[in-house]
Parts: sequence; C-alpha cells; structure tokens
Amino acid sequence: MKWLKGKWLDLGSKAGKHVQFKEAYDRNSKVCVCVSLFSHSLKSAQVKVYCTSVLLFCVCVYIVRVYVFLSPYLNQVYTYEMSIIKVVEGDAGGYRCEVTSKDKCDSCTFEVTVEAVQEEQPANILDAFKRSGDAGEDAGDLDFSALLKKREKKARDEPKEDVDVWEILKDAKPCDYEKIAFDYGITDLRGLLKRLKKMKKVEPKKSDAFLKKLEQCYSVDKGKRTQMHVELHDPNVQVKWLKNGVEIKPSAKYVFECVGNKRTLTINKSNLSDDAAYECVVGEEKSFTEVFVKEPPVTITKLLDDVHVVVGEKVEFECEVSEEGANVKWMKDGVELTKDGKYRIKKDGKKHTLVINEATIEDIGMYYVYTNGGESKGELEVEAKELEVLQSIADLSVKACEQAMFKCEVSDEKVVGKWFKDGVEVKPGNRIKMSHIGRIHKLTIDDVKPQDDGNYTFVPEGYALSLSAKLNFIEIKIEYVPRQDPPKIHLDTSSTGSKNTIVVVAGNKLRLDVEITGEPVPTVCWMKGDTVISEAEGRVRVETRATLSSFVIEGAERPDEGQYSIIVTNPAGEDRAELNVKIVDVPNPPENVRCMGVGEDTATITWDPPKFDGGAPIKGYLMERKKQGSSRWTKLNFEVFESTTYEAKKMIEGVFYEMRVFAVNGIGISQPSGNSKPFMPIAPTSEPTRLTVEDVTDSTCALKWRPPERVGAGGVDGYIIEWCKEGEDNWVEANKEPVDKNTYRVKGLPTGEKLLFRVVAMNIAGRSPPCTMKQSVIIREIMEYPKIRLPRQLRTKFIRKVGEKINLVIPFQGKPRPVVNWLKDGEPLENKSVGIRTSDFDTILFIRSAERDHSGTYTLSVQIDNMQDKADIHIQIVDKPGPPINVMVTDVWGFNAALEWKPPKDTGNTDIIGYTIQKADKKTQGWFTVYEHNRRPSCTASDLVMGNEYSFRVFSENICGLSDEVAFSKNTAIIGKTDLEYNKPAFKEKDMSSSPKFTAPLVDRVVVAGYSTAISCAVRAYPKAKIVWMKNKMIIGEDPKFLMQNNQGVLTLNIRKPGQFDGGKYSCKAINDLGEDEVECRLEVRVLKEKKEGDEEKK
Repeated sequence: MKWLKGKWLDLGSKAGKHVQFKEAYDRNSKVCVCVSLFSHSLKSAQVKVYCTSVLLFCVCVYIVRVYVFLSPYLNQVYTYEMSIIKVVEGDAGGYRCEVTSKDKCDSCTFEVTVEAVQEEQPANILDAFKRSGDAGEDAGDLDFSALLKKREKKARDEPKEDVDVWEILKDAKPCDYEKIAFDYGITDLRGLLKRLKKMKKVEPKKSDAFLKKLEQCYSVDKGKRTQMHVELHDPNVQVKWLKNGVEIKPSAKYVFECVGNKRTLTINKSNLSDDAAYECVVGEEKSFTEVFVKEPPVTITKLLDDVHVVVGEKVEFECEVSEEGANVKWMKDGVELTKDGKYRIKKDGKKHTLVINEATIEDIGMYYVYTNGGESKGELEVEAKELEVLQSIADLSVKACEQAMFKCEVSDEKVVGKWFKDGVEVKPGNRIKMSHIGRIHKLTIDDVKPQDDGNYTFVPEGYALSLSAKLNFIEIKIEYVPRQDPPKIHLDTSSTGSKNTIVVVAGNKLRLDVEITGEPVPTVCWMKGDTVISEAEGRVRVETRATLSSFVIEGAERPDEGQYSIIVTNPAGEDRAELNVKIVDVPNPPENVRCMGVGEDTATITWDPPKFDGGAPIKGYLMERKKQGSSRWTKLNFEVFESTTYEAKKMIEGVFYEMRVFAVNGIGISQPSGNSKPFMPIAPTSEPTRLTVEDVTDSTCALKWRPPERVGAGGVDGYIIEWCKEGEDNWVEANKEPVDKNTYRVKGLPTGEKLLFRVVAMNIAGRSPPCTMKQSVIIREIMEYPKIRLPRQLRTKFIRKVGEKINLVIPFQGKPRPVVNWLKDGEPLENKSVGIRTSDFDTILFIRSAERDHSGTYTLSVQIDNMQDKADIHIQIVDKPGPPINVMVTDVWGFNAALEWKPPKDTGNTDIIGYTIQKADKKTQGWFTVYEHNRRPSCTASDLVMGNEYSFRVFSENICGLSDEVAFSKNTAIIGKTDLEYNKPAFKEKDMSSSPKFTAPLVDRVVVAGYSTAISCAVRAYPKAKIVWMKNKMIIGEDPKFLMQNNQGVLTLNIRKPGQFDGGKYSCKAINDLGEDEVECRLEVRVLKEKKEGDEEKK
C-alpha cells in the first residue's frame, strides 16, 4: 500500500508527528462505505478501493480510511488509515493511494480542501477548555477533550438511526437543503454544497473525435510492453501522441499502428523514463492517461553463508541476486557498511561480495545484505590465534655491575606484553630498559644490584600465557688484579630471521654496529672470504671506535652478497663471528611469454619464471595486454596470479593482441617481460551442414556437404573426412591434409561394410564440431543401365554459323562407368579439329571454329557390357549465300520495269529466304532499295522517273544475312519523256543590305587583378561594319595591352593582366553607310588583400 501526494511525492517517507499511517485486517467484519469514488475491475483477482473526499477546517485531525476488498473472498477486509495531525493550508491538494495484490494493481485519487473556520464562536468559548499542566493560565496547549467526551456521552444516551443524509440531499430540491442540514446537524453549508456538486452525476460530453478514449491509467512491469488504444469517428484523421507535452516520434521503442478507426501506441521494453503522462491529440480534442512503470523486485538467489576465520585472515561474504547491476546494501548491527580501508565491496554481474581484509575480534557479529525484494544474513566468527613460543626466557646468574638481559621470541610480531618481577609490573627506568623488535621481546637490566634478584615473568596481552625465569645475583669479592679480559664480539642478528643472516634490499644502506669488549682494547679485522675490508672511505667500508665496530655498505648491490667474518684479537685471546649478507631485489622479468591457444574471445598465455627471483620467493605475476599497433596497455589482474598459465578473457575476435607479464616478490614488481608474438582470438567454426552421399562403388564413397553456418574471423582452411564402422567408435581419417572443396571421394573402403561418415572444418583455431551422417552407408557397387540424357536443344537440328564455337555437353548415367563412343555419319570421328572430353557423368564435343565440313549427323553411344544407348545429333554449319545469276530487265512500260533472275549456285548450306533489289539512275549513280525480303526470283520496279535510265542489282539472303557479292542487271530500263515544256521563272536577287545591329550585348564583369580576361559581343551588318572599341568614351588605339578580334561578327576585346586602373566603362560601336549601333558594359577589377598588403610592405 502506498500513499502519494500529487503525482510522485511518496508520503511514506514523511511519516512522523504530522502524518501517521495505520493498517488493520479483519477477516469477518462487514464494512459499508457511503460514497464510492473509484471502482476498477481486474481479471482473475478483483481489487476495489473506496475512499471519500472531505472538506476540512484548519487545526484539526484529518483521517482517510481505505477499505480493500479482495474477491472472491469479499469477507476479507484490509483497512489502511492515514491521519494528518494539525492540518495546515499546505496539506490541501490531490492525493492518491495505490494497492498491489500479487501481479495486479489498483489506485484511487481524492482531493483535500482546507479552509479557515467561518463560524462565529461565543465570547466565552475559552471557558469550555482547560489547559494541560498545573500552571493555570500559563499552562500548556488547550485541551478540549472534555467537550469531546460530553458529545460522545450524549450520543450514547440518545442513539439515532443510521441515515444516509447524502442520499436524501441528492434527491431533494435546492430550496430544502438548509432545512435538511438543520434537521441532521450539518453546520457547514458551503462544504455541503461543494460535496453535493461533486457527487452529482454529470453526463459526459460526447466527443466529436473519439468513439473510445484512453483508459484512466495503465500499469506495466519494467521491461514489458504496453499498448494504449483509442477509437475515432473518422478513420482517415491524423493523430498525435504526446509524452509530458512533447510529441513522440515513431521509433523502435514507440510503434504507431493504424487499423481502420483504431489507433494504437505500443511502448516496447518499458523503463522508468516511460513513467509519465500521455496524450492522444485529434485536432483540438485530447485524451489523457498515465503510465505507471513498476520495477520488479530484486531477489537474492544465493544466500550468505556463515564464515569462521582466525584473527588476521581475509573474510568474504558472497551472494547472488536475480538481476545484473542491482544495488544492494550491506549492514552490520544496524549500520550501513561503505567502502573504506577496512571493507571492500565488489560487484561482478549478479555476484556481490563484501571483503574484510584482516579480521579482528571486533568484526564478530551478524552481517546483512538487503535488496528491494529480499534480504539475507550471515554470521562471522573470529577466533584468536594461538600464540607459539619460539624461544623462552632463560634463568640468569650475573654478578654485581654486570648486565642482565632476558629475551624471548613469539610467533606473532604484533603481540605486546608486560614484564613482571615477583608479580609486580616492571617499569622502565635508567637501568631497566624494555624493547620489542619484531617477534623478540627483551628486558635489559644494567649495573645489576642485589635487589634485582628475583623471578621475572613476561605476559603477552590477550593470551593466557606467561614465560618465567629467575635472576640469581652472585656476590664476588673483588681483589685488585690487573684487568685482562679476552675479546668478545656481541653480535645480535636475531631480528633478521635466520641466524647470522642479514637481508638487505638492493639500493638500501646497510650499517651493522657490532659491540666489542676486551681488555686491553682488541684489534678488529673484517673480511669477505679471504679479502680484508679496509677502513678507508668507500662504498663498502669499516668504521671503528673504542668499543664499537661498524660495517657499512652504501647502496647495496648484488655483488655485495656473500659470507663475511669479523675477527677481534688482544693478548688475552681471540674471538671470531661469521655472518651472511643476502641482497634481495625485485625479480628479473619473466621470459618466453607465448600464446598456447585461442578461443572465440579468449587466449591461453604461458611463460617461464624469471631466472633470478631477486633473493625472495616469487609471489605471483601481473599481466597486461594491448592491441597490436597500440601503445595503451590494459591490466588484466589486480591481485597477483600465482600460476604461469593464464586465460585472458573478453577479447575481440579477429583482432591481434600482444601480452607482457610482470613478476612480483616481497620486494616489488619486476620490469615487464618482452612482448609476446601477436596472436588473434579465433574460435573454431560451427559444424558443416547437409552431409550427403553422392555416389558409392565397391571401395569408394563420394560425399558432399555445405560450409558451416558460422565461420568467424578465422575462416575455413579445409575439411577433414573421417569414417568408422557402424557400432564402433574408432574413427579413421580419410585425408591427412584438409581439402578445400565441399566434395570428396573416400577411397580404400572395405566392400560390403556399413560405414558412418563425418566431416570436420579446420582453421587456425582447430577443429570444429563434427557433422555426422545419421544413417550408415553400405559400400557396394550399384548397377545402373546406361542412358543418355540428351538436352532439349539437341533433339532438333543444331544450326551454327561458320566461325562460331560449338560446345555440346551431354550428360549420361550408368554404373559402372560406361564406355563412350562418337561417330560422324556412321564413321569413326577422326577430325582433329573436333575435340571430345568425357568424365564419369557427361561427355563434351568441342569445336573451336566451325566449318561447313563439320556439318553432319553425330552419333553418341554409351555401353556397359552388352547394354547400350545411342543418340543422334544433327549439326548444320551455315554461311552467307552467293549472288543471284543472270539478272535481266525483261520489260519496261510507263513508269515501271520488270526484272527476273535465277537463284544463286551457293545457298550457304541453308535455304534462301529472300532477295534485296536496288536501283540507280545514270545521272546520280546513287543506289536506292526497291524491295527487301522478296521471296520470288522476279519483281516489278514502279514509280520510276520519266527521262531517266535505270540499272538494277540484286542480293541473295539466308539466315546468315545478305550475300557479300551482288549481281548487276545486264541491261538497263529507259523511261521515255512526253511532249511537256517547263517555263523557268526569272531570277530576282534579294537585297541583303542592313544597318549594324548588336545581336549579343556586352555583359558587366568582375575580374581579379593579374588574370587575363576578355569581353565579347556579336553584331550583324551589311556591308561589313567598322568596329571601334572605347574605354570611358576614349578610343582604344594600338595599345599592346588590348587585343581586338572579329570572327564572323563575334567581337572580342582581350585585356592582358588587367590592373586596378583598367576598370571602368567599356563600349563597342559598329558603323557602316546605313547607320551605327553601340553597346557598353562595366568592368570591375578587384585586387586580392594579400597582394595589397604585399604592395604596401614594398612601399
């Protein structure tokens, strides 16, 4: 249940003294509500919400009750109540309540109106109130509970029947409102009228545009699709869809549909931004609705597990949620956990992890993870570490004025403790010193005195453990004897780990101070192997004082590593100590980085460990990659990876990458290794498809298949074919090298066996999944009768022209392979210009250039043993015909002439289909066609011209065209004249004289200085006109800058490289004896700015 003010304000976050919420549930109560403002039916589960709208007065309590009925169980009633304490004017406005049941949702709205009190109160109204508290008039707020109690008591004494006053008012006349209000105790007449106005049913105004408007609201889950429908009166009218007042354009998300008079808006993959107000606009009419997008709750699919660790160990709480990128909240003891130095929160898809780097006792407790749709908890238990004593303190017996030192070593460097003497804590002073270096704790007592005798105890804090030892004070009588003590080296390297081993990081300074005792003062000698280290200034040197000798190495280097010894001598004896100096450094870079295998977006990288680990164990490796040709490296891991083989993921198929590796030890990170050779992530192809059998013999099987549907960037290098016997799993490769084609004949197969076949595609990434034949194949020759399948065009006469190519492909069938034989006109085909090629399933007859002697009947026969099939092919090679014979003019009458001739001797190896006849008169000798495609060897030429003598010629024609040679008529046809005379009219010469007139004027031009230009016009005049060119009304003379041309009346003035002063008004005048004419234009010369600036600089 949600209470909202306005459209978006959730009142649940405002709960407090001003707004309060209450929820109740009664299974058997029956509730009757007077006014029903909203009722919305749903399928399968019906939800009805009833609410009322009330007029309020300021400074009162406003209570809204909502009753929710869930059908079919209508006797179950849920009551939700919102109370507004001390109503103010700001509480006025529209409110909405939403209720959700399973996957159904319903809502209702109501208005709250707040007005000031209008009634006049009696003068002594305060007498009816009492103040809270005991301070009299100055007490707290007014308390009017006594009046409320009186009214309740009166109501109980005089019960009245429940009457629905509003039903009476709805049916009453307006003049009776005041009387009914008085009878039933209603004093707020203004509020009464407003409420009645809202309750009266108003007939909805019929829309001129809409038959059916949008629903009041739509509810949709996030990611789902929703549709909004309207129906219109006019099916041809255009509509607009608006979202929050902004027009929506059709797209993949917003789809508009128009079917008849129905208009639909579909919203695909709804998200929170689609939660808005929508309008459908038709002309000036609008239909409004609202879309509410519900975000599905995020549930926890993998719950938290309890974790049990030891102090200092790493803790990880891990859970999985139902959606990627969801927000979760981690809490402990009611406090939200955030990313800081102690906690780390990681997200990886649906997986969320809370990491505690080093667990402590304070981290013990219950940890919770929350989503908007669920929660989970896990308990963390942290155990204290067991403290191990590596070296206990030992009893000491010392003399007066000597030094006593108790020393112990425990397993944890962070442990602190206290020293006690006979149960009393020891405090540090001038003689007593306490130290804690790493795992070693020391108590040193200088100048021991008798009162220092006793039991000493070391107690680690937080552990039920104590280490004890006794200090015995020895009293010695001192006699004066010349002191002579043997030398003693006090060398303490226990803090460095191993005994007498000093570890130095390369580049750091080593200074080892060694305390030396002895009387007389001993002589000190430092050596490395057999080499004595001098006390001179240098990077490796020795500094000696009275009781102290210091060994110094400035900027330690790897050659400084080795065994060192210190020897002290005096007359009383000699002492010697050995120590080992170990130089540690970052490791060398890894070697031989290489790619061992690739996938679609992955690659397996391996490398060799560095030759030198820097003196410290290798902890792991860091990897980086980059695209070939790029300089940007990308880190692949942020935590060290211990193995020397790594699988890089999320790479792009078909792109070349390079890798490099860093080695990590306790000192630091090495330099990067050399780049690996470029490699490309490539996945094997998908399996080939449609594997079928083409042919089977006694020992072979021909297969064919289709390429894989998914090839990828690696392409296909070839195919491997494998076979095995049915019921077995021992696959045998038929070809060692991959084949490029999609067909292959497997040879050497066992006869009569049932075999299965499969094909695998190969590329640089390896083998694809196999495509296996579902049914087995029996290896056995199939007998088939020989048969020629003659193409349709060869079943009739095959005609070609001389010089053309002939390529006849004739398929046949038969098993085993039949014998093919060709004959021409019943004789064996021995012509070398005719080529024959035969395969297993067809034969080809090929002629590069056809000749007439290639014509004839070709017989093809295919034979298997005594079975035979034959087919005849008739080939005809044709050429152009020869000319007709003996063309004669047999008769002439009027304007006509009759011609006859004989067919040609050479018809071109085909039939003559017609003749073409042409005529020519003796005067012009021009040939004109009289007839085309004339089928008879005779014709009549008509419409001949009187007085002319005509000759004729004839062409033969077949399917190749007209003959190359022509036959001329042996005699001519003369068309005689009649007695007619032609009176020729007298010739009158036309006067062509005219005054000058410009047919094309000059045109204004703008030119750039320094570039030659021309202006032109055209003039017509007879006799020829004199041309005069002028500039600014001044005649242009023989100036070499100007060139004047006149070509058939086209006048051109060429200006060579015009300057700034060549601009102006140009005119052209044409003059002859009959008159003159003139045209003019304006020429503007522009100077480039750069040129002007250059001229100014020169000036």
